Amino acid sequence: MIGIIGGSGLYDIEGLEDKTWRAVDTPWGAPSDELLFGQLEGVPCVFLPRHGRGHPTSPTHLNYRANIDAMKRSGVTDILSLSAVGSLREDLAPGHFVIVDQFIDRSFAREKSFFGDGIVAHVSMAEPVCPRLGDVLLDTAQELGLPVTRGGTYLVMEGPQFSTRAESQLYRSWGCSVIGMTNMPEAKLAREAEINYATVAMVTDFDCWHPDHGHVTVEAVIKLLLANADNAKQLVRQAIPKLGTPRGPCPAGCDRALDHAIITAPAYRDPAMAARLSVVAGRVL
Repeated sequence: MIGIIGGSGLYDIEGLEDKTWRAVDTPWGAPSDELLFGQLEGVPCVFLPRHGRGHPTSPTHLNYRANIDAMKRSGVTDILSLSAVGSLREDLAPGHFVIVDQFIDRSFAREKSFFGDGIVAHVSMAEPVCPRLGDVLLDTAQELGLPVTRGGTYLVMEGPQFSTRAESQLYRSWGCSVIGMTNMPEAKLAREAEINYATVAMVTDFDCWHPDHGHVTVEAVIKLLLANADNAKQLVRQAIPKLGTPRGPCPAGCDRALDHAIITAPAYRDPAMAARLSVVAGRVL
Protein backbone atom coordinates (compact mmCIF):
# COMPACT_ATOMS: atom_id res chain seq x y z
CA MET A 1 0.00 0.00 0.00
CA ILE A 2 1.62 3.22 -1.18
CA GLY A 3 0.86 6.46 0.64
CA ILE A 4 1.26 9.88 -0.93
CA ILE A 5 1.32 13.08 1.14
CA GLY A 6 0.78 16.08 -1.09
CA GLY A 7 2.11 19.53 -0.25
CA SER A 8 1.17 22.98 -1.51
CA GLY A 9 -0.60 22.73 -4.86
CA LEU A 10 -1.24 18.97 -4.58
CA TYR A 11 -4.74 18.24 -3.36
CA ASP A 12 -5.59 15.22 -5.50
CA ILE A 13 -3.88 12.44 -7.45
CA GLU A 14 -5.02 11.92 -11.01
CA GLY A 15 -5.28 8.50 -12.56
CA LEU A 16 -6.50 6.66 -9.47
CA GLU A 17 -9.22 4.10 -10.12
CA ASP A 18 -12.04 3.19 -7.71
CA LYS A 19 -11.45 6.46 -5.84
CA THR A 20 -13.16 7.10 -2.54
CA TRP A 21 -12.56 9.67 0.19
CA ARG A 22 -12.80 8.18 3.68
CA ALA A 23 -12.54 9.65 7.17
CA VAL A 24 -9.98 7.84 9.32
CA ASP A 25 -10.13 8.22 13.10
CA THR A 26 -6.95 8.08 15.19
CA PRO A 27 -6.20 8.27 18.94
CA TRP A 28 -4.20 11.44 18.20
CA GLY A 29 -7.16 13.34 16.76
CA ALA A 30 -8.23 14.03 13.19
CA PRO A 31 -5.78 14.05 10.27
CA SER A 32 -5.57 17.01 7.89
CA ASP A 33 -8.42 15.72 5.74
CA GLU A 34 -10.16 12.56 4.66
CA LEU A 35 -7.89 10.10 2.88
CA LEU A 36 -8.34 9.31 -0.80
CA PHE A 37 -8.19 5.57 -1.44
CA GLY A 38 -7.77 4.06 -4.88
CA GLN A 39 -5.63 1.95 -7.18
CA LEU A 40 -3.06 2.79 -9.81
CA GLU A 41 -2.33 -0.03 -12.25
CA GLY A 42 -3.53 -2.47 -9.62
CA VAL A 43 -1.41 -1.04 -6.80
CA PRO A 44 -3.45 0.12 -3.77
CA CYS A 45 -2.76 3.75 -2.84
CA VAL A 46 -3.78 6.29 -0.23
CA PHE A 47 -3.47 10.04 -0.76
CA LEU A 48 -3.56 12.72 1.95
CA PRO A 49 -3.44 16.46 1.17
CA ARG A 50 -1.08 17.61 3.92
CA HIS A 51 -2.77 20.97 4.50
CA GLY A 52 -6.27 19.72 3.66
CA ARG A 53 -8.17 20.40 0.47
CA GLY A 54 -8.12 24.15 -0.12
CA HIS A 55 -5.08 24.54 2.18
CA PRO A 56 -6.84 25.64 5.42
CA THR A 57 -4.14 24.46 7.89
CA SER A 58 -0.73 26.05 8.49
CA PRO A 59 2.46 23.98 8.91
CA THR A 60 2.58 24.63 12.66
CA HIS A 61 -0.99 23.48 13.23
CA LEU A 62 -0.90 20.27 11.20
CA ASN A 63 -1.68 17.16 13.25
CA TYR A 64 1.39 15.24 12.11
CA ARG A 65 0.80 12.34 14.48
CA ALA A 66 -2.75 11.83 13.26
CA ASN A 67 -1.62 12.02 9.63
CA ILE A 68 1.00 9.29 10.01
CA ASP A 69 -1.17 7.13 12.28
CA ALA A 70 -4.01 7.36 9.73
CA MET A 71 -1.61 6.22 7.01
CA LYS A 72 -0.38 3.31 9.13
CA ARG A 73 -3.84 2.11 10.13
CA SER A 74 -4.88 2.31 6.45
CA GLY A 75 -2.21 -0.29 5.67
CA VAL A 76 0.39 2.05 4.15
CA THR A 77 3.88 0.54 3.88
CA ASP A 78 5.62 3.33 1.94
CA ILE A 79 5.14 7.11 1.94
CA LEU A 80 6.08 9.44 -0.88
CA SER A 81 6.13 12.94 0.60
CA LEU A 82 5.87 15.85 -1.85
CA SER A 83 6.78 19.33 -0.61
CA ALA A 84 7.16 22.81 -2.08
CA VAL A 85 10.46 24.38 -0.95
CA GLY A 86 12.79 27.31 -1.42
CA SER A 87 16.30 26.76 -2.77
CA LEU A 88 19.45 27.50 -0.80
CA ARG A 89 21.78 26.66 -3.69
CA GLU A 90 22.44 28.41 -6.98
CA ASP A 91 22.39 25.12 -8.90
CA LEU A 92 18.91 24.17 -7.60
CA ALA A 93 16.83 26.60 -9.60
CA PRO A 94 13.03 26.95 -9.46
CA GLY A 95 11.43 23.94 -11.12
CA HIS A 96 14.14 21.57 -9.84
CA PHE A 97 13.24 18.41 -7.91
CA VAL A 98 15.45 17.28 -5.00
CA ILE A 99 15.23 13.75 -3.61
CA VAL A 100 16.22 14.63 -0.06
CA ASP A 101 18.41 12.36 2.05
CA GLN A 102 18.89 14.44 5.23
CA PHE A 103 17.02 16.94 7.40
CA ILE A 104 17.82 19.63 9.94
CA ASP A 105 14.83 20.20 12.19
CA ARG A 106 14.44 23.81 13.35
CA SER A 107 10.73 23.51 14.18
CA PHE A 108 9.80 24.06 17.82
CA ALA A 109 6.02 24.18 18.29
CA ARG A 110 5.00 20.66 17.25
CA GLU A 111 4.43 17.25 18.81
CA LYS A 112 7.35 15.22 17.47
CA SER A 113 6.89 11.69 18.80
CA PHE A 114 4.24 9.05 19.32
CA PHE A 115 6.08 7.97 22.45
CA GLY A 116 6.25 9.75 25.81
CA ASP A 117 5.49 9.29 29.49
CA GLY A 118 4.54 5.66 30.03
CA ILE A 119 6.43 4.23 27.05
CA VAL A 120 9.75 5.81 26.12
CA ALA A 121 11.50 5.10 22.82
CA HIS A 122 14.59 6.47 21.12
CA VAL A 123 14.47 5.87 17.36
CA SER A 124 17.54 6.33 15.18
CA MET A 125 17.24 9.15 12.63
CA ALA A 126 20.76 8.86 11.21
CA GLU A 127 19.32 7.84 7.84
CA PRO A 128 15.87 9.47 7.85
CA VAL A 129 14.70 8.45 4.37
CA CYS A 130 14.44 5.12 2.59
CA PRO A 131 17.15 4.64 -0.06
CA ARG A 132 15.09 2.07 -1.92
CA LEU A 133 12.30 4.61 -2.44
CA GLY A 134 14.91 7.19 -3.42
CA ASP A 135 16.28 4.89 -6.12
CA VAL A 136 12.84 4.45 -7.67
CA LEU A 137 12.09 8.18 -7.53
CA LEU A 138 15.40 9.10 -9.15
CA ASP A 139 15.01 6.57 -11.96
CA THR A 140 11.45 7.70 -12.63
CA ALA A 141 12.29 11.41 -12.61
CA GLN A 142 15.12 10.80 -15.07
CA GLU A 143 12.83 8.76 -17.34
CA LEU A 144 10.41 11.71 -17.37
CA GLY A 145 13.20 14.16 -18.15
CA LEU A 146 12.61 16.16 -14.97
CA PRO A 147 15.45 18.28 -13.57
CA VAL A 148 16.37 16.24 -10.50
CA THR A 149 19.15 15.94 -7.93
CA ARG A 150 19.61 12.91 -5.68
CA GLY A 151 20.72 13.90 -2.20
CA GLY A 152 20.47 17.11 -0.24
CA THR A 153 19.59 18.48 3.19
CA TYR A 154 16.15 19.91 3.85
CA LEU A 155 16.12 22.62 6.54
CA VAL A 156 12.72 22.55 8.27
CA MET A 157 11.76 25.92 9.76
CA GLU A 158 8.75 26.60 11.97
CA GLY A 159 7.09 29.34 9.94
CA PRO A 160 4.59 30.50 8.93
CA GLN A 161 6.81 33.50 8.15
CA PHE A 162 9.69 32.98 5.76
CA SER A 163 13.34 33.39 6.77
CA THR A 164 15.20 36.59 7.41
CA ARG A 165 18.17 37.10 5.10
CA ALA A 166 20.52 36.41 8.03
CA GLU A 167 18.79 33.08 8.71
CA SER A 168 18.89 32.17 5.04
CA GLN A 169 22.63 32.87 4.88
CA LEU A 170 23.15 30.83 8.07
CA TYR A 171 21.38 27.81 6.61
CA ARG A 172 23.47 28.10 3.46
CA SER A 173 26.63 28.10 5.59
CA TRP A 174 25.44 24.83 7.13
CA GLY A 175 25.37 23.22 3.69
CA CYS A 176 21.59 22.95 3.43
CA SER A 177 20.06 22.51 -0.01
CA VAL A 178 16.41 23.50 0.39
CA ILE A 179 14.17 25.05 3.03
CA GLY A 180 10.55 24.28 3.88
CA MET A 181 8.12 24.03 6.77
CA THR A 182 6.51 20.59 6.75
CA ASN A 183 8.73 17.52 6.58
CA MET A 184 9.53 17.51 10.28
CA PRO A 185 8.25 15.91 12.41
CA GLU A 186 6.59 14.04 9.55
CA ALA A 187 9.75 12.07 8.72
CA LYS A 188 10.41 11.32 12.41
CA LEU A 189 6.91 9.99 12.93
CA ALA A 190 7.02 7.87 9.77
CA ARG A 191 10.23 6.36 11.13
CA GLU A 192 8.61 5.62 14.48
CA ALA A 193 5.68 4.02 12.65
CA GLU A 194 8.13 1.84 10.64
CA ILE A 195 6.89 3.20 7.31
CA ASN A 196 9.39 3.53 4.47
CA TYR A 197 9.57 7.27 3.75
CA ALA A 198 11.04 9.50 1.06
CA THR A 199 10.74 13.19 0.24
CA VAL A 200 10.60 14.86 -3.15
CA ALA A 201 11.27 18.57 -2.57
CA MET A 202 9.93 20.75 -5.39
CA VAL A 203 11.73 24.10 -5.70
CA THR A 204 9.40 27.06 -6.29
CA ASP A 205 11.86 29.94 -5.74
CA PHE A 206 15.26 30.93 -4.39
CA ASP A 207 15.13 31.79 -0.71
CA CYS A 208 15.80 35.40 0.31
CA TRP A 209 19.61 34.95 0.28
CA HIS A 210 19.53 35.22 -3.51
CA PRO A 211 20.06 38.68 -5.06
CA ASP A 212 17.18 38.14 -7.49
CA HIS A 213 14.74 36.97 -4.82
CA GLY A 214 13.14 40.41 -4.49
CA HIS A 215 12.12 40.33 -8.15
CA VAL A 216 10.04 37.16 -7.77
CA THR A 217 6.29 37.85 -7.92
CA VAL A 218 3.53 35.89 -6.21
CA GLU A 219 2.07 35.16 -9.65
CA ALA A 220 5.38 33.63 -10.80
CA VAL A 221 5.61 31.43 -7.70
CA ILE A 222 2.03 30.21 -8.10
CA LYS A 223 2.61 29.46 -11.78
CA LEU A 224 5.68 27.41 -10.92
CA LEU A 225 3.89 25.73 -8.02
CA LEU A 226 1.20 24.48 -10.39
CA ALA A 227 3.79 23.33 -12.95
CA ASN A 228 5.65 21.45 -10.22
CA ALA A 229 2.39 19.86 -9.10
CA ASP A 230 1.73 18.59 -12.63
CA ASN A 231 5.25 17.12 -12.81
CA ALA A 232 4.85 15.59 -9.35
CA LYS A 233 1.63 13.89 -10.40
CA GLN A 234 3.45 12.38 -13.41
CA LEU A 235 6.25 11.24 -11.12
CA VAL A 236 3.81 9.54 -8.74
CA ARG A 237 1.88 7.88 -11.58
CA GLN A 238 5.10 6.41 -12.98
CA ALA A 239 6.71 5.46 -9.66
CA ILE A 240 3.84 3.70 -7.92
CA PRO A 241 3.62 0.70 -10.30
CA LYS A 242 7.34 0.09 -9.71
CA LEU A 243 6.85 0.20 -5.95
CA GLY A 244 3.97 -2.26 -6.16
CA THR A 245 6.13 -5.15 -7.34
CA PRO A 246 6.94 -7.99 -4.90
CA ARG A 247 9.97 -7.32 -2.69
CA GLY A 248 11.57 -8.29 0.58
CA PRO A 249 12.16 -6.28 3.77
CA CYS A 250 13.72 -2.83 3.42
CA PRO A 251 17.51 -3.30 3.07
CA ALA A 252 18.04 -0.19 5.22
CA GLY A 253 15.79 -1.46 8.00
CA CYS A 254 13.19 1.32 7.74
CA ASP A 255 10.40 -1.19 8.39
CA ARG A 256 12.17 -2.46 11.53
CA ALA A 257 13.14 0.87 13.12
CA LEU A 258 11.63 -0.07 16.50
CA ASP A 259 13.54 -3.31 16.95
CA HIS A 260 15.81 -1.82 19.64
CA ALA A 261 14.13 1.56 20.27
CA ILE A 262 11.75 1.03 23.20
CA ILE A 263 13.57 1.43 26.50
CA THR A 264 10.71 1.19 29.01
CA ALA A 265 10.60 -2.27 30.58
CA PRO A 266 7.42 -4.24 29.76
CA ALA A 267 6.27 -4.34 33.39
CA TYR A 268 6.39 -0.54 33.59
CA ARG A 269 4.62 0.33 30.36
CA ASP A 270 1.43 2.35 30.67
CA PRO A 271 -1.50 0.31 29.28
CA ALA A 272 -3.29 3.45 28.10
CA MET A 273 -0.23 4.58 26.15
CA ALA A 274 0.19 1.07 24.75
CA ALA A 275 -3.39 1.23 23.49
CA ARG A 276 -2.71 4.54 21.71
CA LEU A 277 0.41 3.00 20.16
CA SER A 278 -1.27 -0.25 19.12
CA VAL A 279 -1.19 0.60 15.41
CA VAL A 280 2.06 2.50 14.96
CA ALA A 281 4.09 0.27 17.30
CA GLY A 282 1.96 -2.84 17.61
CA ARG A 283 4.61 -5.05 15.99
CA VAL A 284 6.99 -4.61 18.94
CA LEU A 285 4.44 -4.04 21.72
